[in-house]
Amino acid sequence: MRANIVAGLDIGSTKTCAVVAEIAGEAPKHNELRILGVGQARTSGMRREVVTDIEETTESVRTALKEAELMAGVSMARVFAGIAGEHIAAQTSSGVVAVADDEVGPNDVARVHEVARAVVVPADREVLHVLPQEYKVDGQHCIRDPYGHSGMRLEAEVYIVTASAIACGNLRKAISRAGYGVQAFVHEPLATAQAVVTEEEKEVGVALVDLGGSTTELAVFRDGKTRHLATIPWGGTAVTNDLARGLALPYAEAERAKEKYGAAFAQHVDPREMVELPSASPGQQRQVSRELIAHIIEQRLDEILGLVWREVERSGESDQLGAGVILTGGAAQLAGTLDVAQHAFGTTVRIGTPGDNLYGLVDSIRRPKFATATGLVIYGANLTGRAAAGTGSGVLGRLAGWVKEFF
Repeated sequence: MRANIVAGLDIGSTKTCAVVAEIAGEAPKHNELRILGVGQARTSGMRREVVTDIEETTESVRTALKEAELMAGVSMARVFAGIAGEHIAAQTSSGVVAVADDEVGPNDVARVHEVARAVVVPADREVLHVLPQEYKVDGQHCIRDPYGHSGMRLEAEVYIVTASAIACGNLRKAISRAGYGVQAFVHEPLATAQAVVTEEEKEVGVALVDLGGSTTELAVFRDGKTRHLATIPWGGTAVTNDLARGLALPYAEAERAKEKYGAAFAQHVDPREMVELPSASPGQQRQVSRELIAHIIEQRLDEILGLVWREVERSGESDQLGAGVILTGGAAQLAGTLDVAQHAFGTTVRIGTPGDNLYGLVDSIRRPKFATATGLVIYGANLTGRAAAGTGSGVLGRLAGWVKEFF
């Protein structure tokens, strides 16, 4: 595996997506991220983003990564793997140190980070991220880049994200058995944000809603900070289950009906349009109104998005979303999802599709279901410091260097 190759692996409850990219561009910047290959496989062995069958998960990982390797013409040894689910927890922590000299230097920043992250983490938890949020110098608030500030006292606020050690261990084991190592686990909404959320949107306030198979992930950003993370235990499979029950279909047939005839907004469907679905009698078909299919999908999707919005309200950020809501994930691909979301959230909503500022096989990833895997390779490229070097030696460059030490 070449040093300038990064791979992102998104193992969901219904699908596994892999993206391989090359960090390119002319020296010394190396600021282009070129998509080389994409792979996907149907996931079995995962439930609500947690491994339930290691062997089946291993096979899904192997299939997706081998397909991506074949398309890219490279071999990977390690991947940046996404992790999500109800076991994820987050908390803020602060640290204070005395400034060694008259102005803040790199050693002062490193020391305050260490103090801020020195919280007691239970043995059954694994730290995923320690994200610097803001700094204070002698009580002065909202400092993004403390380097060079004059003062005697430096404070840092960090956001600590942890996951179940058992969940991480099982996922790591499945990936290892597929023949790959884990370079880092990344909480999926934070990775997805790299691909579909702009820095300006993070500043004015935005909610990222990732509609997955078994869960819906929520991340709220404002003032450039991660304000809230949550998992809603419902996703696209709940919609499929409703179709299976409402239309008296096997689950696999209900999934096919959703993909082929599904719409999330019943008003967009001609009530006279009929589609053929399998009958209870073997080999026979029956006529079903497409509007009925859309109505079932809309009801469940509206309920899920309503739960998401209640979580946003609980976070206290519902009236702070100047950039509205960004919707992504496989379930966001259904026609009419945007209309249902705008009704549920009562604010501006857009579909988050990856691909901006990327090169290579960009058309292969321009779908919401590839947002997380694409975000993982962007995250991985930034973590290596190569792509981040393209931002220069200013505020963003130094912040990238400081964040790197925590992962």
